Amino acid sequence: MVKTPDELALMRISGKLLASVFEMLDARDLAGMTTMQVNDLVEDFITNDLAARPASKGQYGFKFVLNCSINQVVCHGVPDDNTIIRDGDIINLDITLEKNGFIADSSKTYLVGNAPPAAKRLVRVAQEAMWHGIRQVRPGAHLGDIGFAIEKHAKKNGYSVVREYCGHGIGREMHEEPQILNFGKPGSGMRLREGMTFTIEPMINQGTRKVETQDDGWTVVTQDGKLSAQFEHTVAVTATGVEVLTLRADGS
Repeated sequence: MVKTPDELALMRISGKLLASVFEMLDARDLAGMTTMQVNDLVEDFITNDLAARPASKGQYGFKFVLNCSINQVVCHGVPDDNTIIRDGDIINLDITLEKNGFIADSSKTYLVGNAPPAAKRLVRVAQEAMWHGIRQVRPGAHLGDIGFAIEKHAKKNGYSVVREYCGHGIGREMHEEPQILNFGKPGSGMRLREGMTFTIEPMINQGTRKVETQDDGWTVVTQDGKLSAQFEHTVAVTATGVEVLTLRADGS
């Protein structure tokens, strides 16, 4: 749970490499690509360009290097050769990377082409909600402070927060303790300590927070078919606050 300075140095390397994966994707036009093409592009970049390991591949029996969740898909969307990313879609790409034995985890929801204003607003608020959570992180703060800040921002903007999925501790394993809920009460839950590393990853829905899992056993969708957006960073608790280990060069 708490990492040594040497372990944190290695996690910074993994985080910086993972950030570069998203920077590579930022330069691509996703419209017209299949989700499997995106998967293969990311796998090639991680393994060949970065000499790292896509940590999701083989985890829990999952065969791919990323989750690709389009429009009403909340999380865990599975790449395939038939799903084409289209102009106007929103798509969350959730990617993990392991280097030197340590894992980083991050996700971003992309606006594809001319996404409608309602989709743009949802994506903006989801990203803001993540940052509201991140800004609560400091030694002595509580896990409940993070979740409260996330849900407060989402609800203020008329959205709901998915409760079935949450952030998590991370390091040598992809999922470590503690769980980082996207809702909560200020001052409740575990107290944060310097050296803790975990993900903050709110999933924000346009409509109801209720979700259901499709027959493939992976793909989670909104129960009402409305849009969902997610953002995720891996963070570390520092002596004075928080360090975002997967921060991209543009500050996002």
